[in-house]
Amino acid sequence: MHQEPLKESVSQLILNIAPEVDMNTLDPNDDMRDELDLDSIDFVRLLTSIEQKLGVRIPEGDYAQVNTLQKMLDYIAQNR
Repeated sequence: MHQEPLKESVSQLILNIAPEVDMNTLDPNDDMRDELDLDSIDFVRLLTSIEQKLGVRIPEGDYAQVNTLQKMLDYIAQNR
């Protein structure tokens, strides 16, 4: 999957959890939890939805590697 369709898929999953977010203004290199005001439960819900929809499991030990949108997209692309 190329980066753009993957970004669209992940963006939709983010919007399912944080519908008020404007994905067009989200800096892909900023910490998503801070920028999107996600608490730990919302962040885990996002990672669970990524596993269910995209088939990529992100173990707890890797959470720091997916804290920005760009890092998350790269991680998913590498682990599909």
